[in-house]
Amino acid sequence: MNLEQARFNMIEQQIRPWDVLDTSVLELLHVVHREDFVPEEHKVQAFVDVELPLTATRRMLAPKVEARLFQELKVQRHEKVLEIGAATGHLAALLGHKAQRVIALEADAGLAALAAANLRRAGVLNVNVLNQDGVSGLPAEEPFDAILLSGSVAAVPQALLNQLKVGGRLVALVGEEPVMRAVIVTRTGASDFRRVELFDTVAGRLPGFAEAPAFSF
Repeated sequence: MNLEQARFNMIEQQIRPWDVLDTSVLELLHVVHREDFVPEEHKVQAFVDVELPLTATRRMLAPKVEARLFQELKVQRHEKVLEIGAATGHLAALLGHKAQRVIALEADAGLAALAAANLRRAGVLNVNVLNQDGVSGLPAEEPFDAILLSGSVAAVPQALLNQLKVGGRLVALVGEEPVMRAVIVTRTGASDFRRVELFDTVAGRLPGFAEAPAFSF
């Protein structure tokens, strides 16, 4: 396989058409090699427009979804970022290239170890991977400039929103199959938040987060 040609095709045929137009994001996708963060048994699918299975319950987000979420967060060099659901560390690596500091939480011990190893090999030294779920965020490190949920949830817990600085942003995939929505929530005041819906998609669940209660009649 010609990796550079496959990468180019992924960016130009999958990612750019999904309104990922920030040139700094597109350039970074050439620098952070996605295939280095894909499990060995799935490397041939590293550039395919699918979610890749990681464990019995976890999947790596599709390339275009990762890139769009990353773009929408608009991370700046001075910022501290919390990622929930590090998986193999690919999004954490992208965040690390943009932010001053990244803390990535991963509930699965095997994935947390894999993410940390992948980040070390990639030379991304400003990301710290912690083996824990992200339902309660990380109160000891708040406030954050940005929070990224790298997987879907039924609803975003208020506890996470409260860990944003005023002006901070949280990006998440929210809802139930067959339609989920990517949303960005900006903290505009001590108790004020603005929510904007970005696009529709479907993605695997993050562990530990509560599901919406079922309707009963």
